[in-house]
Amino acid sequence: MTVDAAYMTGFFLLGLLLVFLVYRLFIRVQTEKNNRVYEARHDDFDSLLSRYNPYYRSLSNTDRRRFLQRVLLFMEAKKFEYIDIEPDESMPLLISAAAVQLTFGLEHFRLDYFRTIHILKDKYRFGLYNMPFEGHVCEDGIYLSWTHFIREFTDYSDGQNVGLHEMAHALTYVNFTVHDGRDNSFHSRFTEFSAVARPIFERMQGGERTLLDPYAATNYQEFWAVCIETFFERPTSFKRQLPELYYSLCTLLNQDPLTPYKVLDSSIISAEDVGDGLGQTGS
Repeated sequence: MTVDAAYMTGFFLLGLLLVFLVYRLFIRVQTEKNNRVYEARHDDFDSLLSRYNPYYRSLSNTDRRRFLQRVLLFMEAKKFEYIDIEPDESMPLLISAAAVQLTFGLEHFRLDYFRTIHILKDKYRFGLYNMPFEGHVCEDGIYLSWTHFIREFTDYSDGQNVGLHEMAHALTYVNFTVHDGRDNSFHSRFTEFSAVARPIFERMQGGERTLLDPYAATNYQEFWAVCIETFFERPTSFKRQLPELYYSLCTLLNQDPLTPYKVLDSSIISAEDVGDGLGQTGS
């Protein structure tokens, strides 16, 4: 190796070290900031989540803590745009909670590609479609009708939940379209899920009726999102009527809504939780 090559290699390694140190400093600052928010607002946030999110309400105190920690990290990473509606602090909290609910068993939960979440008052028109939208996902963000979001979390038994539906679309978008925020375990297991899911989807397209809303037959992306709504809102019926599909979703998401602790394998979820002390006091 020449002197110039050795010099360049050393300079490159020094650069990598500086990047690493800056990243660690950023994580520490972010952790300390979220610690302060967690401790200052825990009771308020816990009350809102307990009131509006049945999934959160069913968690143990330990899991509620981790859930809220993830919600704060998710909110910190997003910009919330309000369209024809007055902002309210409950909106980003509850919308972030819908995303965290879906990804609670995954390592990567922030849906990194999506920097902006657009909150609209009610149904809205999009593009050339004739029917108004309750929500959609596209390259410039996640869009949600707040009226329908809060109504469908309040009625948590009919298998209709636009928040979970759109977060399901966002999850597959980051894993299969843009790969920014991809969760490798989810990505690799989706093929196993599809081996079970696609035959059911194809039979529904042929006219077969199932527990799933008929909208699931529209296309495979909608089938996936409807599965998520039903998985969380009607898990007992889902497990009884479509057991193979239910268990394939449990494996894919690394969680079972019918179990007390929800997460099936906790060993794969710790890396993305800023475990350097979020929500904990001390050095």
